[in-house]
Amino acid sequence: MLSRICSATCLGIDAYLVEIEVDVANGLPQVAIVGLPDQAVRESKERVKSALRNSGFSIAPKKITINLAPADVKKEGPAYDLPIALAILAASGFLKQDELHKFLFVGELALDGSLREIKGALPVAHLARRKNLSLVLPEANLKEARLLDNASIYTARSLKQVAHWLNGEEPLSKVPYLEDVIHSEISSKEEFDFSDVKGQFHAKRAAEIAASGSHNLLLIGPPGAGKTMIAKRVSSILPQLSRSEYLEIAKIHSAAGLMSNGLPSLFRRPFRAPHHTISQIGLVGGGSVPRPGEITLAHGGVLFLDEFPEFRRDAIEALRAPIEEGWILISRAKMTFLFPAQFLTICAMNPCPCGYLTSSKHACRCSMSQIQKYHQKISGPILDRIDLHVEMPAIEYQDLVSQIPQESSNDIRKRVLRAREIQAKRFPRSVGKTNALMAVSEIRKYCTPTESGKKLLEQAMKELGLSARGYHKILKISRTISDLTESETIQEEHIAEAIQYRSLDRNWFG
Repeated sequence: MLSRICSATCLGIDAYLVEIEVDVANGLPQVAIVGLPDQAVRESKERVKSALRNSGFSIAPKKITINLAPADVKKEGPAYDLPIALAILAASGFLKQDELHKFLFVGELALDGSLREIKGALPVAHLARRKNLSLVLPEANLKEARLLDNASIYTARSLKQVAHWLNGEEPLSKVPYLEDVIHSEISSKEEFDFSDVKGQFHAKRAAEIAASGSHNLLLIGPPGAGKTMIAKRVSSILPQLSRSEYLEIAKIHSAAGLMSNGLPSLFRRPFRAPHHTISQIGLVGGGSVPRPGEITLAHGGVLFLDEFPEFRRDAIEALRAPIEEGWILISRAKMTFLFPAQFLTICAMNPCPCGYLTSSKHACRCSMSQIQKYHQKISGPILDRIDLHVEMPAIEYQDLVSQIPQESSNDIRKRVLRAREIQAKRFPRSVGKTNALMAVSEIRKYCTPTESGKKLLEQAMKELGLSARGYHKILKISRTISDLTESETIQEEHIAEAIQYRSLDRNWFG
C-alpha cells in the first residue's frame, strides 16, 4: 500500500517542499530510504521503528521503501522522522489518508515517540503558509511558530498524539499569533549603554555618524582604549527593529539553529563578533550545502571584527562584495543561494603588533618592517570600503575617574532617529535605505556641497591621494553629518569633519 505526506527541508535560509512516499509491500522485512538522504536521515529508520513500537503501533514485518522527492536535492537532519512515521502508519492502514494532503509535517522523534525541537521551524512555517498548508510541528518550537500571523499551525508532544488527531480521536492545540509578545520584547532594555564610556568623544561621535548613515567604522587604538566597549554599544543607538526586519532576522536565526535559547535576543539588532581565527566559509557562508555565515547572521545589525588584521586574508577579502552590495551570492553545481548581508561593519585594531605605537606611556617594541607588514594585512580595496577611520588615544586618568555624567544611548539614539527620518524622506521608494547605500547618481543629486566645501574637498583629494570611492565616501559622510544637524545643504564644516575620518588613509596605510 502506498501513502504520501508533505514535509520540508531547509536549504540556506529558505524551506523547500519535500514529498515523502512510503510503499509497504510483501517481501523480506527491510526498510530502505532513497532520495539523497544524509546520515541523519538514514539513521531515522531506527528512531522511527522504536518510536512506532513504543507508541503502541505494531507494524507487520514487510518490505518498506521510503522515497524523499525531489530525489536530486540532498535531505539533511532529523526533521523527517515524524512525516516518515506517519507515512508508514498511513501505508499500513493505521491512519486515514483523506486529509493528509492538507498538512505539512516536521519533527524529530525520540525513541519513546515524543517529539523534539527542530531547527528551521520559521522558514518551514513561511513555506506552509505560502503553499496554503497547515503545519504540524513539535511543541518545543511553539515560540517560533507563534511569530507568524495568518498561518495555520498546530503543535504536538508525541507521534501518538498526532496519529490520534489525524484519526479524529484527540484534538491538537492550534498556535495563536501573539503580537503583544513581540512588541513587549522589542521594547526591552538595552544591555549596554554609551553612558558607561568615559572620554573618547571623537570615537563616540564617529559611532553616532556610523549609526545614522550606516557607515562602516574602523577604530585604531592601543589596548584598553575602549574600542570593544564602543563597538558593543553601537547597536544600542540603532533604530529598533520593524516587524518585517524582525521576522527576516528571526527566519535567518531559525534556519541556522540559533533559536533554541529563546527569542529575546532577536528583538534587538544582532551583534556578531566572530573570533579572528574564523574561516572564510564561517564568515561569509558556504559549504557543500551552503549555510549562512556570520555576515548573514549580522544582517540588520552590527558585525564587529576585533583584531581586524589578524583575520585570515582570504576571509577579509571575501567581505568586499557583501560590504558593498548588502548580500552574498554562493553558487554550487545544482543551486545558487542569495543570502542577505546588510550589516554595519565595525573593525578594531591596534596601531602595531604590540599595540603601543601611539602610546605616550608604553614604549613600542615593534620594528618599522613589522609595523608595515601589520598594516599591509589590510588591503586598499577593503580599507576603501570602510567609511570612517578613527584613531583612539589611551584613556586619561582624569577621564576615567570623572563624575561628569556621560551622554546616554537613549539621547544619542534620538538624534540618530531624526537623521534616519530625514533619509527616509530622501529615499521614499527604498525602505530602510541610508546615505551609505547611495548610488553615484544619488550622490550627485543629494550631496552637493557649498562652494567653500567644494574647494576644501578638492584640496583634500590632492593631499590625501584619495580614490574615487574615497571621494564618494566623504560626500556620503558629510551628507549624514548635515542630516544630524538638520541642515539641507552640505556646509564646509560638514566636509571638514568628514575629511577627519578619512585622513588616516595616508597616515597609517599610505
